[in-house]
Amino acid sequence: MTPTDSAPRWIWQPHTPGHAAEAQARTWLAEQLGAAPQALRLGRDGRQRPYLEAPYERWDCNWSHSGDSLLIALTARGRVGVDLERLRPRPRALAVSDRYFTAPETAWLNAQSDRDRAFLRLWCLKEAVLKAHGHGLSFGLHRLRFEERDGRLLLVDSDPALGAPSEWRLQELAPAPGYVGALAWRPFADVAAPAGTGAT
Repeated sequence: MTPTDSAPRWIWQPHTPGHAAEAQARTWLAEQLGAAPQALRLGRDGRQRPYLEAPYERWDCNWSHSGDSLLIALTARGRVGVDLERLRPRPRALAVSDRYFTAPETAWLNAQSDRDRAFLRLWCLKEAVLKAHGHGLSFGLHRLRFEERDGRLLLVDSDPALGAPSEWRLQELAPAPGYVGALAWRPFADVAAPAGTGAT
C-alpha cells in the first residue's frame, strides 16, 4: 500500500471479548503496510485516538469492537473513523435519541418499524464521523444531522468544526450477522475518490 492508495480499506474480524483490540488491529495494519507487527508503532493523542508513528505517519487508522467482533480501517491522505455495535434490544432508544440526537432524527427514529436497527444506524454513523474528526462522543452527537433518502442515511448538516457535509464519504456496514457498523472518511482536499470497500 502506497500513499496514493487513498480510499479506506477495512476488515471485520472475530474478536475475543475482554481482550485488548490494539494487538489484533496492529497485526492487520502491519500486514496492509508491509511491516512486521513488532515494528509498527502506534501512539495515542490527548483524546486517546490511535495514530501511526513514523515511518507510517501519513496513514490514518481506526478500529472499533463490540461483542465478539472487531472492525479495523486504514487510509492514506485522509482521516478515517469506524464504529461497530452488536444488534440487541434498545428499549431506551427514543429517550437516548431525544437527549443526544437532533429533533428531526428523533422524529425519524420514532417512525421506524425496526427501531433498534435504525437507532444503531444513526449512532454508528455519528460516532464514525466523530472518531475520524478526533474528538469522539464528547464533541456532541447533536452537532451533526442525518436524513434518510432512498433508504440511505446522508449527512445533511454539521458543525463547522467538522467541515462541510459534502467533504465526508460515508458507508453503512453490515460486517457480520447481528452487527451494525459504519465507516466515515474525510479525504484531504486533493483526494477525490469514492468510499472504501471491504478488504479481505
